[in-house]
Amino acid sequence: MDRYQLREYINANPDTKLRDLVAQLIYDEIVALRISPGAKLNVNQISASLGISRTPVTEAIAKLSEVGFVVSHPGQNGNFVLDLNLNDMISLYQVRTAIESEAAALCAHNADDATVRELSNLAEAFKDSVIRKDIRGMKDTDMPFHRLIIDSCGNPYIRKSYELLLPKLTMYQSSMLEFIGRSNNENNPWMSSVKFNHTSVVSAIRMRMPLLARQSMADHVDASMNFTTLSGNGADPFLFLRARHETD
Repeated sequence: MDRYQLREYINANPDTKLRDLVAQLIYDEIVALRISPGAKLNVNQISASLGISRTPVTEAIAKLSEVGFVVSHPGQNGNFVLDLNLNDMISLYQVRTAIESEAAALCAHNADDATVRELSNLAEAFKDSVIRKDIRGMKDTDMPFHRLIIDSCGNPYIRKSYELLLPKLTMYQSSMLEFIGRSNNENNPWMSSVKFNHTSVVSAIRMRMPLLARQSMADHVDASMNFTTLSGNGADPFLFLRARHETD
């Protein structure tokens, strides 16, 4: 992060409070994993790099704490980026499977034709991105696809539950892109199958087959978790992210 990045945010949002712009900038750096999981946020360092006082940085970090991207640890001073590890991801994705699978089944009942068309467009764009190994394209179409299913399922409690998962889900999705970028894609079975996962879910929703939609979504989430597990070659793959931060 530097003052030039902040200036771009200010120019694009001239009426937004500085603390909110700083929060968005730090958020974007965390989601993109340019600030590594588990890293300590140094208020003095951030304020110096952005060329501003400590106050808006402190307020920005407090805002990120409210949404779960920044945490404190008992017995330690300061604020830390939410950490990631394989066991935590497995637990999170077990809950994700339950929520998103049910949302997909409900979408098969409730989604209107316009929603199904939008889901289909996102699924096709995602498939094309996987084929081209376009990591940015995957990121721009994956989470919007899943979020649209949640928002269109018609159950407000599912939406509220999903909101609680979003901070970590977003970071784990970014970490997957890191693993894709450094993996041998030709030998990874995930890459050959994942491009069909979204289209399978959409097909089930379009045919109004809730049981198939539920199973297709469960298979997709499981495949994503298995890919991350394989990325560690027997070790916790998130150790790579922490090691990278320590050597930067």
